[in-house]
Amino acid sequence: MKDKSEEIKKIVRKGYAKAIKQTASCCSSGSCCSGTSQAKTISKTVGYSDAEMSAVPEGANLGFGCGNPVALASLKEGDLVLDLGSGAGFDAFLSAQRVGKSGRVIGVDMTPEMLAKAKENAKKGGYNNVEFRLGEIEKLPVEDNSVDVILSNCVINLSPDKKTVFKEAHRVLKTGGRLMVSDLVLGKDLPKALKDSPEAYVGCLAGAIKKDEYLKLITMAGFQEVKVVSESSYPVDAMFGNLKAAQGAVASIKVSAVKR
Repeated sequence: MKDKSEEIKKIVRKGYAKAIKQTASCCSSGSCCSGTSQAKTISKTVGYSDAEMSAVPEGANLGFGCGNPVALASLKEGDLVLDLGSGAGFDAFLSAQRVGKSGRVIGVDMTPEMLAKAKENAKKGGYNNVEFRLGEIEKLPVEDNSVDVILSNCVINLSPDKKTVFKEAHRVLKTGGRLMVSDLVLGKDLPKALKDSPEAYVGCLAGAIKKDEYLKLITMAGFQEVKVVSESSYPVDAMFGNLKAAQGAVASIKVSAVKR
């Protein structure tokens, strides 16, 4: 199982490294369009406003998300926010604007190329309250009981060990801390050929699990008040083109939870 997990991580890391080099605009490694306009179109579809997209440095929004967790996280001045799988920094920068100079944002990503791009964007945008760290979401480089809010956008589905991800999230949150996640889940099983496809792993599909199982893992990690804030069908054909076999099987959900 460990070997398979490491292979999956290697595939995902390689896919995102390729995507950032090509400035691709969605999660697929070889099947979708690229360019800033396409990224904005996708981001608008999943819940970002024009104002939010214009408020971050050029190149921060890659169109990789499946929701807008920042809009629902009720961030406050002074909050310490952790972004799991921060990519080029889009949600981290939006969060930084909300927590102000007295707050701080930490982004964690396992792809060095993404991390380099995020740091470049932070410098370009003058974000002195944002820090990006290299690391895996299954083993967060963050202290126990130190974070007020955890965000994640279409990333946890990529992990082969979601149980550990949620345990780590619970570990680093302060008592009273909040989790706000946008992610993809399944309403029915994917075809085997798609589930075994490396492209579908990078495309945020092959690693997705059933919604009930996803919510159960959050509860098992120790979180309380676990609830689905919103849910919508995910337009797989529009986003990925060649993955029509998954149409109707995938939903985008926003989930909130609290550490008590």
